[in-house]
Amino acid sequence: MASQTINGKAFEYALLFEFYERLKTITSVSITKNEPYNTAKGFFDSFSESEQDTFRITASASINFLIDIEPRLSNGINEGDTLVLELVSDQAGQTGDVRDVLMIRSLQKWEIGISAKNNHRAVKHSRLSNKINFGEKWLGVSCSDNYFKEVNPIFDMLADLRAKDKSTKWTSIDNMHQVVYLPILDAFRKELLRLDKENPSIVAENLVQYLIGNQDFYKVIKGKKKVEIQAYNLHGTLNLPFEKVKPKAKIPKLKLPTRLIEIVYQENSTTTLLVSLNEGWQISFRIHNASSRIEPSLKFDINLVSAPHTLFTNHIFVNG
Repeated sequence: MASQTINGKAFEYALLFEFYERLKTITSVSITKNEPYNTAKGFFDSFSESEQDTFRITASASINFLIDIEPRLSNGINEGDTLVLELVSDQAGQTGDVRDVLMIRSLQKWEIGISAKNNHRAVKHSRLSNKINFGEKWLGVSCSDNYFKEVNPIFDMLADLRAKDKSTKWTSIDNMHQVVYLPILDAFRKELLRLDKENPSIVAENLVQYLIGNQDFYKVIKGKKKVEIQAYNLHGTLNLPFEKVKPKAKIPKLKLPTRLIEIVYQENSTTTLLVSLNEGWQISFRIHNASSRIEPSLKFDINLVSAPHTLFTNHIFVNG
């Protein structure tokens, strides 16, 4: 398993553990010891004591801040109002929920979630192939026959190469960027623009919702000696008061885009498209082959280049 995943899971466990430690003397709190919990704990335990301390110190810094802006974390209605801490399985991400750590109060019909990131900011790793209708899957609007007519010959060629010899490497294709990447990206670009034109105001909004999730959440990014907290408050469910206890900082609601402005290639790039939307959203789509051996699909590394100025961001510097 990639070290990025191991680090990420260990950080999820550190967040859960530190939440528990910080809140257990203030309110009624419990941990759901499910399979994702056991996996994450196993990864956390595999680190040295000093590395574990770094995870915990970083997690602790973000938690102190979250408790200030989310009064319901530390305030229950009564003893029976238990705050349940839970790690989510990776499958949830496929249904558009990007949260890794959940804090739930059933009595208050309230929950918030955290997407935990360790030193990286990618939002999604989606695939393209001749079987994937990205329009339907991402946006709820089907791709056209024309799109598949354009991409099928390329994916068929890749499938043929693989059928002849499963060990054939991508490097065996001459001018791969011109032969594979560019025609696929051109078809993808054309189709995204067409979908937006034919479904005004739906595509831009659905694209952002697909990429950053259909639930409000906090993104906690662990960096070197600092932690960054971003608040994706799309539906206004974050930062709620508890009875008379108000949050110590105000988190604005994020505006979703309503239209696609342009899709251009990143300067001097044959692998990356930049998608600009209104309200200050910009997303980069970098196409790449996921393994060294040829397969009839390609992967996108999708990153949020810029978000609206209303995206609440806080940097906390950490010793340790």
